[in-house]
Amino acid sequence: QVQLVESGGGLAQSGGSLRLSCDASGFTFSNNAMWWARQAPGKGYEWVSGIDSDSTETKYADFAKGRFTISRDNARNTLYLQMNNLKPEDTALYYCAKGCKTVGRSVVCDYWGQGTQVTVSS
Repeated sequence: QVQLVESGGGLAQSGGSLRLSCDASGFTFSNNAMWWARQAPGKGYEWVSGIDSDSTETKYADFAKGRFTISRDNARNTLYLQMNNLKPEDTALYYCAKGCKTVGRSVVCDYWGQGTQVTVSS
């Protein structure tokens, strides 16, 4: 079965950096576009970034442009999200996901990981 396991979250200060990882299994990772999404307290899911199967194309939400970088290693079945210049409003549970469709800022996905918490202090 599909398994997506995120790691790398934690507490960061405003302006700091974190690198999230997602280990994927149970499907052919190299054939699938992958996504990062997040859910802040009291808010719905919003997409953060997506990457196609061979890293040819990437997509970023406006708030992530210039600060976040999505990447993947198909040999390791791993997805990454490098987050720089973090802001308190980036505080959220961050999810790795596949089979996603974006509608405006929101996102619906077929499979989600369990999430990793990112907390940014001011």
